[in-house]
Amino acid sequence: MTFCTSIHCMDGRIQEPIIKYLKKNYSITYVDTITEPGPCKILAENEDKISVNSIIERTKISINRHGSKLIAISGHYDCAGNPCDEEIQKKQIRESVKHLKNNYPEIKIIGLWIDNEWKINNV
Repeated sequence: MTFCTSIHCMDGRIQEPIIKYLKKNYSITYVDTITEPGPCKILAENEDKISVNSIIERTKISINRHGSKLIAISGHYDCAGNPCDEEIQKKQIRESVKHLKNNYPEIKIIGLWIDNEWKINNV
C-alpha cells in the first residue's frame, strides 16, 4: 500500500485525471488530496502565510501518517482561482516545487500541468 500527496486545485474537472495519472504512472495505491483554489500560485508567491502553512501542515500529515513518498503540485487550464496563462502557471509550479523541496528534501516532488483537454503533462 503506497500513498502520494497531490496538491491541486479544488476544480472538480481535474480531480479524477490527476488521481488516475498518479496511480498509473507512479504505482500509487492511494492519493491524499490537498485542494485549494490555485495552489501553485499560493505556494509560489508565499504571501498568504495562513494558506501556505495549511498546505504544508496537511502535507506533513500525509507524509508522517500515511508514509507518502511523492508530492505532486499542479496547475491547470481555465483555473478560476488562478486566472493566468499557461506559462505563468508553469513558472508558479516550478517555484512551488522549490518551495516544497525546502520543506521536504527527502521526498520526490513533481510538477504537473493539466491542459485544455484535461491531459496531464510534467512540468
